[in-house]
Amino acid sequence: MNTVTAPEPAWTAESQLRAAPPHALVATARRLLADRMGARDVTLLLADYSLTVLQPVTQLPDTSAPVPTHDSPAGTAFTSQAPLLEVTADRATDLVHLPLTVRGDRLGILTVHLPAGTATQETVLRLADFATALGHEVTTAGRDTDLYLRARRTRRLTLAAEMQWQLLPGRGCARDEYVIGAHLEPAYAIGGDNFDWSTSADNLILTVTDGMGQGIDASLLTSLTVGALRNARRAGIALADQAALADQAIYAQYGGRAYASTLLLRFDLRTGTVHAVDAGSPQLFLLRDDAIEQVELEAQLPLGMFEETPYKEQTFRVEPGDRLIAVSTGVHGTRSASGDVFGERVLRQVLSATRSTAPHETAHAVVSALIEHFGSRDLIADAAVVCLDWKGRPVAPPPIRP
Repeated sequence: MNTVTAPEPAWTAESQLRAAPPHALVATARRLLADRMGARDVTLLLADYSLTVLQPVTQLPDTSAPVPTHDSPAGTAFTSQAPLLEVTADRATDLVHLPLTVRGDRLGILTVHLPAGTATQETVLRLADFATALGHEVTTAGRDTDLYLRARRTRRLTLAAEMQWQLLPGRGCARDEYVIGAHLEPAYAIGGDNFDWSTSADNLILTVTDGMGQGIDASLLTSLTVGALRNARRAGIALADQAALADQAIYAQYGGRAYASTLLLRFDLRTGTVHAVDAGSPQLFLLRDDAIEQVELEAQLPLGMFEETPYKEQTFRVEPGDRLIAVSTGVHGTRSASGDVFGERVLRQVLSATRSTAPHETAHAVVSALIEHFGSRDLIADAAVVCLDWKGRPVAPPPIRP
């Protein structure tokens, strides 16, 4: 019997990144870009949990200074999500900053030093593809090493915050029909607020949850809530039944002593129809053209407050160009030192001012305005903001008949 020998694999940059040990991605990227593009230095920077700085990924005890996300060339590339060629005093070097993004989730920046004159448009496009491949590998490697999670923090997380960040799907998601950007504060001490999403061929399910209490108690409650909602969602049942099953799970555990306010939304990607269950206090706002209105939903009981609470769905529609903003109680109910509620008026001002910015930046801007209103980053209540830009699915042209 003759055996057929498979050809040697083509060792692309992507395949070499995949083959690298989880902790060695930066070293592998540095070697690949040096060999193939003459790169003189390569730095991977990851956004910290509060999105205030980009932290270099280094092996401890080696450390490097963080870079501001909103006052630096690398930060500009991060917020704009576009490659940036920085002009420096070193005439022998081209300095390129490339966004590291995975399916709409912004991770950080890849900074590459190239020989002067080599950062052509074609080279920058190739580097952008490389940065995307590296981003996917960083995400995968995070399952097997703490290196990249440690690089994201400027200080120690509370235990409750550690649990909450591990529970989140990411801070953004994008496909042709929509773009999502989300933010949480206080990032290093978050307890009970959470957002979650899942997409399929024709649907997107999005939830915003506010577990009562603070610290570990709130985190445990929210973990149970999100786990119960995911379990019901993955069983393929209707949205109202997802809420009912989660309600039963929470009541069985706490007997009504603790509950979770949750907003559940299911988007039909084909039609723009949104099915909603408002089980508590998160609020939803719709921006259409230049108008802002609160989406009035029937307020139903929070999950777990009473035994076997029935829930029902409502529907509304979104149109291409619409923007939806969901905020937790920690946003719309927070008071300043003088007792003024952040409330709808200030929120509307922020949403109007950020109408043309990306969803990620809008979510961050809302929380930044909240912190300014409160007077401190040490918010008393958790604050969650989710911003969704709806593009809709293009209508296929009718078939041409002979």
